[in-house]
Amino acid sequence: MESMLVPPWLEKLLSTNFFTVCRTHGDSARSECNMYCLDCNGDAFCFYCRSSRHKDHRVIQIRRSSYHDVVRVAEIQKVLDINGVQTYVINSARVLFLNERPQPKAGGKGVSHICEICGRSLLDPFRFCSLGCKLVGIKRNGDASFIVEMKNEEIVMGREGMIPRRVSRNQVDQELREGTQHDLYPPPPTPPPPPSSNASSRRRKGIPHRAPFGSS
Repeated sequence: MESMLVPPWLEKLLSTNFFTVCRTHGDSARSECNMYCLDCNGDAFCFYCRSSRHKDHRVIQIRRSSYHDVVRVAEIQKVLDINGVQTYVINSARVLFLNERPQPKAGGKGVSHICEICGRSLLDPFRFCSLGCKLVGIKRNGDASFIVEMKNEEIVMGREGMIPRRVSRNQVDQELREGTQHDLYPPPPTPPPPPSSNASSRRRKGIPHRAPFGSS
């Protein structure tokens, strides 16, 4: 059940040590290991490793905020359902934390939202403070998921006015089935209406001319 709710690479990602110096490109300017490949599911690597070994793979970049690892929402939401995790705006980008952050025990005064797992105070009514806490919540309760549902949305042309619209794969298949007969066997053209039988009776006659009188 857990494998259906959590992708296989997530736990390895959360336990990976980022921002170390790359052993291969240590003398280069961008040699810090701040990237992770979801397809290889290995160790962190640097910018140059990505260009050479992970060019066509799914790669996300990890960033730092107050010595803690974060990832941009725009990147991670493509591969994870982050519903329920608190997000923050840092350097004009919306991010979320990979793991929980230690927090001194507070009295709880004025705190209305807390993480269900670690008890950290939250800014908004979310359930978890990080991806790591959501993972613990899934293992504990099974009432959440990280799996992103594939929408398979496609752009098709509307029948009325040729207006572009977004529809799901099921809708596309249904419309194709409904339109198959019309596409293969188009209906015959509608013949023009026959002339009315009363048309001749309503036709206007010419002006009558009286025969000339005979001479006497």
